[in-house]
Amino acid sequence: MQNTGLDEFTEIIDKVKEWRRYLHQHPELSFKEEKTAQFVYEQLNSFGGLRVSRPTKTSVVAALSGSKPGKVLGLRADMDALPIQEENQVDYVSQNPGVMHACGHDGHTAMLLGAAKLLSRQKEDIEGEIRFIFQHAEELPPGGAQELVDAGVLDDVDYIVGIHLMSTIPKGKVGIVYGPVTANSDTFDVTIKGKGGHSSQPENSVDPVLMAAQFITSLQQIVSRNLDPAEKLVVSTTTLQAGIAKNVIPETVHIGGSVRSFLPEVRELAVTSIEQIAKGVTDAHGGSYDFQYHYGYSSVVNDRELTKVVEEFILEEFGRDYVEHGEGAMGGEDFSAYLQKAPGCFIPVGAGNAKKGITYPHHHPRFDIDEDALEDGVRIFVNLSKKILKAEAEKQEVSAG
Repeated sequence: MQNTGLDEFTEIIDKVKEWRRYLHQHPELSFKEEKTAQFVYEQLNSFGGLRVSRPTKTSVVAALSGSKPGKVLGLRADMDALPIQEENQVDYVSQNPGVMHACGHDGHTAMLLGAAKLLSRQKEDIEGEIRFIFQHAEELPPGGAQELVDAGVLDDVDYIVGIHLMSTIPKGKVGIVYGPVTANSDTFDVTIKGKGGHSSQPENSVDPVLMAAQFITSLQQIVSRNLDPAEKLVVSTTTLQAGIAKNVIPETVHIGGSVRSFLPEVRELAVTSIEQIAKGVTDAHGGSYDFQYHYGYSSVVNDRELTKVVEEFILEEFGRDYVEHGEGAMGGEDFSAYLQKAPGCFIPVGAGNAKKGITYPHHHPRFDIDEDALEDGVRIFVNLSKKILKAEAEKQEVSAG
């Protein structure tokens, strides 16, 4: 088996950039990616040799069977955009007011299309099956990944790989992360209930504002006093709604927040601690509370053995300068839903470039990517796929022998 040569990547990369710019100009929000999915569906059918399906209304899956039997490898790209008004001054600026590809999903989709086009010509080099998963709704829980899992897309997949272009990593670097890559991303709502009254007579009221202030302050003790400093947990209060009149003590205060963690036990510590604090504060003042905890995306945890294969591949394909070992970030990702079905590796690929002014973070109205990183992504998808499947086929031969 030969790796796809640089000439073939050079041939396809202009098309990949063209696809990316088209997608950037026509972004669609989560669960509404109808035109995007149709575009991807039509492109995949034009390549030939792929079995293309639509497991949900706004997703697309294509399967490519190699010349020899073997394992099934999934490759995933997300397709949805964000409700952001773009501020970039570029030829390919979003034509959909208030909607923008501000997280690189246009690049992910274009890269996977490029990989599908190249690999569809190389069935003789593929030992097993490659499944190209174009996923909807990564940005909006409960997420498109879980819908695809429920639809059976991962039922016979042995491994899965995803790429995320990162403007915070320079082009020419690939992140290698062993263990957690992203965080459990949850939210909570607490309603503090008291007894309203006139602001001049607080002794006749049970002040929910006072209780809320103590509750919010006490939340900070979860991380500083209840958790091993070596562990990671973020508890942030992000919304607060109380009364509307300055001379009235309100009946209730509504508080919302975000919780980010890596480990399941730390996640559950946060749930228990938030409610204990709410109960303690309200009991002490004669109030009451309602508490709701909303489990979001679980942490993406890379399979250690597969991550080692990825690291060796990056060294072989690009050289040591490309390898950048990193730790997990507190962002959320629904790629974790796939990992409940198959071991996988989620790969951060550098797409920032300070010389080109490409430094804005994800979800910023001036976010962009260095399009030269698209070739890195296509090369990873194509040649890593063949490496993984070939290695698995060799394992099978040894076992059979």
